[in-house]
Amino acid sequence: MVKPLGVQLYTVRDHMKADRDGVLRRMAEIGYGSVEPYDPTDDPKGFRRVIDDLGLTVSSTHAYALLSEDPDVVLDAIATVGTDLVIIPGGIPHEEFTTRDGLARTADLLNGLAGHAARYDMRLGYHNHWWEIEPRIDGAHAIEVLAGMLDPELFLEIDTYWAAVGGADVPALLGRLGDRVAALHVKDGPGVKDEPHTAVGGGVMPVADILAAAPDAWRIVELDHCATDVVEALAGSHAYLTGLEGA
Repeated sequence: MVKPLGVQLYTVRDHMKADRDGVLRRMAEIGYGSVEPYDPTDDPKGFRRVIDDLGLTVSSTHAYALLSEDPDVVLDAIATVGTDLVIIPGGIPHEEFTTRDGLARTADLLNGLAGHAARYDMRLGYHNHWWEIEPRIDGAHAIEVLAGMLDPELFLEIDTYWAAVGGADVPALLGRLGDRVAALHVKDGPGVKDEPHTAVGGGVMPVADILAAAPDAWRIVELDHCATDVVEALAGSHAYLTGLEGA
């Protein structure tokens, strides 16, 4: 089954605060088939009702709250939202990714949370930024060393743009990580940390090569900050990515 193209709703976080239901409707109108929430504890029943009405699915969800709140409360909300892929998108000190001991502590934390998620028939994943890529340990990117310490059921959501900013050859990294990668954040831009992102296809990223390197992963568009109208950029990203699929 082909996974529907998704959007990380953090991209439209300001719009969501003003008119959540309208934003979700607009994402469906653009053609996105799935969404990835960034706070599943925010009105999960209402959120689920709207996406069901729109025919959207939930690919996965970010869950910062697992690091600070009662995991059962968070996982109950995620069950209501309707996904079994739960992602820690940061919140771990950057320094932990600079040494093998730090990575071991990080793996212990994630493995423990994964055990809790498993009781809900959910899988836990981790989402990278540049700081898990820049450090190298014995020649490997820190994220690769971490992957080797994680329990087998844990997956990775590779943010392809931040992986490139951190110095990775992204298609090669994805090839080495293989089936460990269950989802991709697809974004584009100038490849510089502090510059705004562009619509996918409008920057420097080798998008087609990246997608070919992880053909079975969820493809989720995310633009952290955008210099143009972000909804228009999401529409342009959808058009570009669906065009690639049809090429």
